[in-house]
Amino acid sequence: MARLKVAVVMGGPSDEREVSIASGTGVLQAVAALGHDAQSLDFDRRFVDALSEIRPDIVFNALHGACGEDGQIQGVLEWLGIPYTGSDITGCALSIDKHLTKKLLAAEGLPTSAWDTFDLSGGTLPLLPGSLNPPIVVKPRASGSSAGVSIVRTHEEWTRTMIAAASRSTALLAEEYIPGREFSCGVLGETALPVVEILSTDELFSYEAKYTPGGARHLVPAPIDRDLTARLQMLALSVHRLIGLRDYSRTDFIVTKEGRPYILEVNALPGLTPHSLLPDEAQSAGISYEALIDRLLGFALARAALV
Repeated sequence: MARLKVAVVMGGPSDEREVSIASGTGVLQAVAALGHDAQSLDFDRRFVDALSEIRPDIVFNALHGACGEDGQIQGVLEWLGIPYTGSDITGCALSIDKHLTKKLLAAEGLPTSAWDTFDLSGGTLPLLPGSLNPPIVVKPRASGSSAGVSIVRTHEEWTRTMIAAASRSTALLAEEYIPGREFSCGVLGETALPVVEILSTDELFSYEAKYTPGGARHLVPAPIDRDLTARLQMLALSVHRLIGLRDYSRTDFIVTKEGRPYILEVNALPGLTPHSLLPDEAQSAGISYEALIDRLLGFALARAALV
C-alpha cells in the first residue's frame, strides 16, 4: 500500500468520548507504524475546516456513540467525497438504534429478548411495563459501551432509574433480563472471527468493567463446543448482513444454561482500545493489531477505487 495521509477522527461530543480517544490513540500509533502519515482530528465545530487543511487521502473513523456511529460523520464525509473506514450512513443509523435493530431481528426470526421503548421528553415518568416481568434491563435507545445500562427489579428501582436516565437520554429501551453466559463475535470483511466469552466482575458487562483493567476477562477462543461456536458466528454474520454493515462489526450475545443464544445488540464501530474485544478476537485468528488496522484501511481504499 502506498504511503497515505490518514486523518484519525476521535473524541467527539458523546458519552463515549474517552473510549473513542483510547481507540483513536491505538489506531494512530498503528497507522504510523504502517508507514503512513497519521494525524489526529476531533469531531467538533472545526471538523470540516480542519479536513480542508489536512486534505487526507482517507479518514479512519474511531468515534463511538453519537456523531460517530449514527450516520452523522458518515454523511459529512460522503458529502465531501472523502473515503472512510467502517459502515455507511444507513448501517450506522440502524445499528445504533436498539429498537429498530431488534425490530429487524424479530422480523427475520433471529433470537432477541422481549422489549419495550419509552419516551421521557414529555417530563412524565412511565410506569413499570406490564409486558415485561422484572428483572428488566434498561438502557439508552441509542448509545454504546454499556453507558447508562442498569438492571431494575422493583417499582422503586424503576422510578430511580427513570429519573437518573432522564439526565442522559429521553429515549429509553427496556428489555427482558436473560441470565446466562455472555459472548461476543466480531466480523471482519465477510468473515466471522473467533467467539470470545466475557467474564465480568459486574452482573452486567458494564462501562466500568469494559474499560477498567481487571474489570473483565476475555476467553478467546471461547471454551464452548463447535456447534455453539458455529451458531454464534453464523448469527453474527447474519446480523452484519441484515443491518447492512461493512468492514467490521461485533455482535453481543447471552447464551442461556439450556444453550439458547439471544442477540443483545450489534456494534457498527467496535472499540479498538487495548481492552477491546474485537482486537482480541482478531489476535486469536492470527491478525495482529497493526494488520487489523491495515485491513480496515484497505477496505475503504478498495471502495474508493471503485467510485
